[in-house]
Amino acid sequence: MMMIELVWFGCCLAFVYGNGLADVVIPCSLLEVGGMGHSALLSKTPATLIFKDVLVGSGEALETITPFVPPSPPDPDAILIEAKVSSPQIPHANLLLHADCNEQEVVCELSHFFTHESSESSDPAYFMVSLAVEGVEFSTTLVLETLTMKKNESALIQNKLGLPLSPMGTLLTEVIFLVFSDKKSVSAPLRSEVVLTCRFKQPAIPLAQEVGIEWRMQHRGKGEKVLEMKTRLDDADGSSVVHAERGGSTVDATRVVKDGDASVTLSDVKVVDEGTYICTVTVGPLHGQQAIRLHITQPPHVFLSKEKLYFKSESSQTLSCHSTKYYPLDVQMEWLFISPTDKEPLLFPDQGSLSSHRQHGDGTYSLTSHLSVPSTVSAGTKIICRVTHLDPHITLSVSLVVECRQPDSYWWVLGFLIITTLFFMQVMR
Repeated sequence: MMMIELVWFGCCLAFVYGNGLADVVIPCSLLEVGGMGHSALLSKTPATLIFKDVLVGSGEALETITPFVPPSPPDPDAILIEAKVSSPQIPHANLLLHADCNEQEVVCELSHFFTHESSESSDPAYFMVSLAVEGVEFSTTLVLETLTMKKNESALIQNKLGLPLSPMGTLLTEVIFLVFSDKKSVSAPLRSEVVLTCRFKQPAIPLAQEVGIEWRMQHRGKGEKVLEMKTRLDDADGSSVVHAERGGSTVDATRVVKDGDASVTLSDVKVVDEGTYICTVTVGPLHGQQAIRLHITQPPHVFLSKEKLYFKSESSQTLSCHSTKYYPLDVQMEWLFISPTDKEPLLFPDQGSLSSHRQHGDGTYSLTSHLSVPSTVSAGTKIICRVTHLDPHITLSVSLVVECRQPDSYWWVLGFLIITTLFFMQVMR
């Protein structure tokens, strides 16, 4: 006899079966746009999404608490969408199971989806679902298709959607297409190669043979196409059509066909490549999107204006610390010292002055800090310039040690002449 566990995860409910399948219940919002033009308003209606037969693996150890119970009698005002998940399966479904236990919010947004061939009154109806787990590098977009149900006089109709409900009061659907990414944010150094992940799944029997991949980049209100590909799942001759707007951007057509992998590779990334990349996968009449944020980072090169520091007189000397060719702009510079009798570095009371930020042609920045070192600083004191960029726990430091005071060149020359004169006088005797 098959064992069944009923588990309630705060906001997420899971019915876990002995075969590693689970039914997961997630609170959701139905998004609708009302009005026209500038007066259009976005409304949100509470909904509940029930994923059926989600593959979570047999290793899940879940304790029995409280099961989800649909309203009895069925409520035609409640939006309960039951989605069958068999093929394709939802990737990383365990994240949904454990989100509440890990104090992570599951963001679920639901909206009507219309293909070129469908309309508001068409049967079946389609819905698009966007799922993301807070604090986790994973998100997915799913397309749900309603299962055929006879509209008869005794059938219960959902009041807002106008669609027939099951005897349990749920709208029966199945997942037929999904696009997902396990990296919503990527950081890459300048001039490196970076991969932005985007994958898709569809039923074992494909919805269509034609697949379209488009990558676009948006940054500061501007958008541009990066790459577009058209191929076929039965493409044995390798006749894919690829148009790359950005040089050095590629999508592997073989992996698109074989693995559903639409990831794009960007080579030699620059500051201008930073932005939000939108991956759109189209299969037949359906499409889904994922957005991946690309951050460009470059640590600064730090160096001092002098290799040695010693005082010739009682006047102070200026020591400069140069932080160059870094990105982004966020940088902090500070001066410290360790005297021969100290064990830990101390901040200079006077931190000197900063130059203005200078931007180079490649988009990177430079900054200089000038420190006035008083002559009272004793020999053997170590002066440190410490630079923090992005991560406050990672710093770059350069330093020098103050050397013994050297005599003024005038007195040194005079002393040399006196000694030389005395030497010759002794020789001439």
